[in-house]
Amino acid sequence: MKKAIIGFLVLTLLLLTAACSSNGSSNGSGSSKKTITVVWYPNESGADMKSSRESIDKVIAEATGKKVVDKLTTDYNIAIEAVASGNADIGFLAAQGYIEAHKKNEKVLPLVVNSGASGTLKDAVYYSWIGVNAKDADQYKSNGEYSIEGIKGKKMSFVSTSSTSGFVVPTSRIISQFKSDNLTQDDLQQGGKFFKEVLFGQSHQGSAVNLLTGKADVAAFCDTELGRYVDLKSGEFNKVGATYKVKDHAEEPFNNLGGKEFTVLAVTPVLNAPVVMNTETLSKADQKKLLDTLTSDKVADNKEIFAPEGSKALFAKTKDERFLKIEDSWFDEIRNLTK
Repeated sequence: MKKAIIGFLVLTLLLLTAACSSNGSSNGSGSSKKTITVVWYPNESGADMKSSRESIDKVIAEATGKKVVDKLTTDYNIAIEAVASGNADIGFLAAQGYIEAHKKNEKVLPLVVNSGASGTLKDAVYYSWIGVNAKDADQYKSNGEYSIEGIKGKKMSFVSTSSTSGFVVPTSRIISQFKSDNLTQDDLQQGGKFFKEVLFGQSHQGSAVNLLTGKADVAAFCDTELGRYVDLKSGEFNKVGATYKVKDHAEEPFNNLGGKEFTVLAVTPVLNAPVVMNTETLSKADQKKLLDTLTSDKVADNKEIFAPEGSKALFAKTKDERFLKIEDSWFDEIRNLTK
């Protein structure tokens, strides 16, 4: 009887060990995983970005031979936590989101980032905007030039405290401009210290909607997320003083805001958003397959991923844009903004 019990316990232990090994997430092998989960920020979780998500998913599936599942979100922190905790293997996070995920779990590392038009990292940037309703724009002129000098005491909308271009960069710009106020990023997260009131749109689109519906006087958002909903009405794209008009048949959440206009008071370059991975849940073999595939000429020439300007794809193809391998140290520039 005792031998039978011992045998049963040994068998149980062997089965448990085999189960743990097959999971593969604890030792970073991930070799037996049959699915790869990709988490998306709220900005890319909308119905209008479905085909773009599917194009990326298709490349991942073909590279690894595994099923790809999307995890859509309504909050930046949910996406960051999903990658950090291992509930997602891959995420399309902005620089600040990556930094936060890496801080939570050092096994989260950058995989690739989209280059600039040169095909290099030298111009791998997009732009953070601080905008106001066009009808109020003249109130924000200083010596005949548009300026953020007049935003103090206004109702402000940011994207999320985890947003690079929708919070970290614009608040750094404000702190630098208003040095005599001795501001911190904490001061700019809530009303009373500098702003009358502070809102968070939880996406770049949401922040812009806060502005255009009158909930906020000033708002921060970025060019890449707003570009597909608006047309340039006057000025030069990505230049201070440019005015943009919401397209008449823009998709949600701008579907009822056609014709609304906003003017940009500040334009700041921001490091492009990386595709990141949890190296503990994604096998080394899959990591290599993904890196080799994503940085290939085939993907660079894939018009469903790097599409002509004006399309709804995540990445625009103007010249030599492509994915490039990226290291953690590339994001130190953004890290230094929050020290």
